[in-house]
Amino acid sequence: MAHCRIYTDQALSEAQNITLSDEIGHYLRHAMRLHEGDGITLFNGQGGEYRVSLEQLSRQLSTCYVETYRDVSRELGIPIHIVQCANKSDKIETVLQKATELGAASFQIANSQRATLKLTGIKLEKRLERWQRIIIEAAEQSGRTQIPTLYWHNHLSDVQSMGQSFALHPYQAMPWSAVRNTFAEASTISFAVGPEGGWSQDDLNTLQARGFQSLSFGCRILRTETVAPALLAAMQGLLE
Repeated sequence: MAHCRIYTDQALSEAQNITLSDEIGHYLRHAMRLHEGDGITLFNGQGGEYRVSLEQLSRQLSTCYVETYRDVSRELGIPIHIVQCANKSDKIETVLQKATELGAASFQIANSQRATLKLTGIKLEKRLERWQRIIIEAAEQSGRTQIPTLYWHNHLSDVQSMGQSFALHPYQAMPWSAVRNTFAEASTISFAVGPEGGWSQDDLNTLQARGFQSLSFGCRILRTETVAPALLAAMQGLLE
């Protein structure tokens, strides 16, 4: 059986008993088929992870004992932030899942001139909850010790640039080869990925005003949901 690794927002420390949420307890009983006495790993996104043993696992109450702490990090050496245009929801979900597995530090989902996803009110709240769950599950699966943060921006002008910031664009842009050797010296990097039809000129002007430079990532045109995972995989090769 694969070892079970679970995120919790609770404070954790060695030699303590904690009560698990009903959701986690249900998952451990019914999805993982675990029993009292079994061991799992917990992490809370504050760094490291904890080995715990299940003490009670019932419908009424789920508790565990925190045995040991492991000071481990599986994060990229440099925080890499992804700005993703508000495309169709299934494409955003793919980006969130794969980019979390590959080490993204945060996501900013932003509307743009050619955005195809419009969300407000309750629909936006529910979608953000779903996206956050996808991020957490990807972090659990991939061994991440931190949870990427998630932001929604109604306007592209609200996007924050962090560190060296680039807007991916296939034409009249700086080539990847011109900047890749500078990445190892950066403290933080941001990549902005456009919609299915690409950034409009107005979008590029807005991003430039926010501190983003246009960057070309090779001679092939990638689908919008492919770009962020491809960038993170390339960065992993450069940094690790």
